[in-house]
Amino acid sequence: MCNFPSHTAFQTDSMPTLIDVLVQTAASAGCAEPTRLRHSLETAADKRQPLMDALVDANMVDEDRFFEKLATGLGIPFDQNGAADAPEGIHNRFPAKIALRHRVFPTQLSNTEATLITYNPFDLSARQAVGQELRKRVHWQIAPRHRILEALHQGYGVGAENFEELLEGREAGDDNDDLKQETTVLDEADEEATVLNFVNQIFREALKERATDIHVEPLEKDLRIRYRVDGKLLEVPVPPNMRLLQNSLVSRLKIMAHLDIAERRLPQDGRINLELDGEPIDVRVATIPSVNGESVALRLLTRKKFDMSAIGLDDKTEAILRKLIAAPNGIILVTGPTGSGKSTTLYTLLKELNTKDRRIVTIEDPVENKLDGVVQIAVKPEIDLTFAAGLRSILRGDPNVIMVGEMRDQETVEIAIRGALTGHLVLSTLHTNDAVGGISRLLDMGIEPFMVASSVRAFQAQRLVRTLCGACKQPAHYEESYLKNIGVPAEFKRTFFKPVGCRSCRGTGFTGRLAIMEICQMTEALQDKINQRANAIELKAQALKDGMVPMRQYGFRKASDGITTLEEVLTVTAASE
Repeated sequence: MCNFPSHTAFQTDSMPTLIDVLVQTAASAGCAEPTRLRHSLETAADKRQPLMDALVDANMVDEDRFFEKLATGLGIPFDQNGAADAPEGIHNRFPAKIALRHRVFPTQLSNTEATLITYNPFDLSARQAVGQELRKRVHWQIAPRHRILEALHQGYGVGAENFEELLEGREAGDDNDDLKQETTVLDEADEEATVLNFVNQIFREALKERATDIHVEPLEKDLRIRYRVDGKLLEVPVPPNMRLLQNSLVSRLKIMAHLDIAERRLPQDGRINLELDGEPIDVRVATIPSVNGESVALRLLTRKKFDMSAIGLDDKTEAILRKLIAAPNGIILVTGPTGSGKSTTLYTLLKELNTKDRRIVTIEDPVENKLDGVVQIAVKPEIDLTFAAGLRSILRGDPNVIMVGEMRDQETVEIAIRGALTGHLVLSTLHTNDAVGGISRLLDMGIEPFMVASSVRAFQAQRLVRTLCGACKQPAHYEESYLKNIGVPAEFKRTFFKPVGCRSCRGTGFTGRLAIMEICQMTEALQDKINQRANAIELKAQALKDGMVPMRQYGFRKASDGITTLEEVLTVTAASE
């Protein structure tokens, strides 16, 4: 039994009438173009596509308002929160195959009754499947589609629909390490196709979540998948018993990266080039053997549009950078720890420099993004193509601008300095905590002070901070004593904000990241300090005297403008103070 109305206006075999009902409901929910919506639904009907999905995908009406109106018209309870209030683990008592195939989710289950949510009350096959499986009184409620999809994702895991049949019939065994005794109801071709679909779904969802990395990590009794989003690792729900398919999943990734699938004892590195939904993606692959099996790290390198505005520069800082790259020679060093956005900044500067009258050559490890019109070389130590060796060759190739992925050793630095002193503009990176620390790093490498002072034009240090979600951020109040204690200048606005979390930011309170930075320009006074071998404290004092804005103060400005939070700024700049 169920609580669906039996009115003929809502029967699925009366398609024109059903379209009328949906269009009228959408119009009452605020649809501004009912005629165009009708055309979309009629096209979907001709193609035998689900009308409810076509209506939501048309994006012509607010989803929550539409389903509330539809529930009222049908006389069915409306559940705006979806499964948010459902008992934890309730999905484990309901067949995943039915939930995923028909996109329904249980919110209450007892011995005699069940309550399920759906966004398609006209799906007769869903009602029949649920009725045959549960054999109890079923109460249906309507919920927005996005709420149901979120519940299915959280409950059954990413790609669960791909594995439901494949895992059916497999024996998990006695929790031992011998996975060779698995049994399957599908042949190897089916398994390969299923795993491939799952891999594609992992990539597709990672792109949707704006992830920069995917980590596939075997645990003792499970397999964990995590995405790195805005610098933070987020665990992804996966289907139960995924550990059974660990070897198949890792092997598929290794095949795509052209790695040796038989080698499981040594780390391997490779690359995957694929296209998803029309978007080309480069993926750097690194496998690491562990006691529980091979772990795979995937770095997603999407084709970015490098732009000064995307970095989040203020007008003054942008003007300084443009002045620096306009110089015909010298070295500009971008400093910071791994993952601070140094490569993105370098590529952005290269794009600004990439004109028809300039020859630009880079040597990188590896080449992360391909730039049209730029000659890019990948380091290959196995054939003695190192940064130093490649840089020597580049200098003989008549370049105007050179980009070196990293200044790793004295030899590379000395060749770069020679290039800068002979009329080339050189861009590169260093791993230091702050801008002035770049001076000490070069001196520690054995570079003579006069060479540093005469060749380097600027050290630019940076970090990445998460940017607040504009849809849900709320004002935050701080005591004036606290602001003074952490160093917020008195002239800054006191309008700070805090993260909340909403659907737009998937509950994190943040969407994306931007760079905060400090630029230490080489002045005559600073050159004198370097030649005198002044210590780091004296060098920093001189840089501040010459007008360098500290990174933390730059970040406080962004926080006072409502772009990020004070906590983000304090966290990422802790090592630079």
